[in-house]
Amino acid sequence: MKLVILDRDGVVNYDSDQFIKSPQEWKPIPGSLEAIARLNQAGYRVVLATNQSGIERGLFDMAALNAINLKMFNWLAQHGGRIDAVFFCPHSADTGCNCRKPKTGMFDEIAQRFNISLGEVPSVGDSLRDLQAAHAAGAQPILVLTGKGEKTNAAGSLPQGTTVYANLADAVKTILRRAA
Repeated sequence: MKLVILDRDGVVNYDSDQFIKSPQEWKPIPGSLEAIARLNQAGYRVVLATNQSGIERGLFDMAALNAINLKMFNWLAQHGGRIDAVFFCPHSADTGCNCRKPKTGMFDEIAQRFNISLGEVPSVGDSLRDLQAAHAAGAQPILVLTGKGEKTNAAGSLPQGTTVYANLADAVKTILRRAA
């Protein structure tokens, strides 16, 4: 099975320091929906692994998260794409849970659910914690410079083996070229 793991905010859609709290605030990054559709058309399953601490902080609830994801799914469908599963952590950083990136809980669950080793699985994120979780889980960390990506790249200390691309569309071109 071919699988790609994506962070959501800053990779698929624009991020906000005030959190994406409603469907109205969710806006795709140009080219991201088409990139996901290209992955799907090439036989890849695409899953999201996303920290959503706004839930525990009381900034939005599960109904709002589901509505945001529904908007994303509908827009993706209009581009011929789909997300096969969404894994999320609703906890804040001080909770100490195992699911919040940079810990590997979501990645472990993805590996178990899809019965796959993450060793060859590309994992695309825009923050250091996305890359750290991917690396620790054995996936291939990919940094995109959208969202927090430029700041993450400038700060350095990227996990070994991290590759860097301007955006999800550029990362997907390379993923598909390597698979060919």
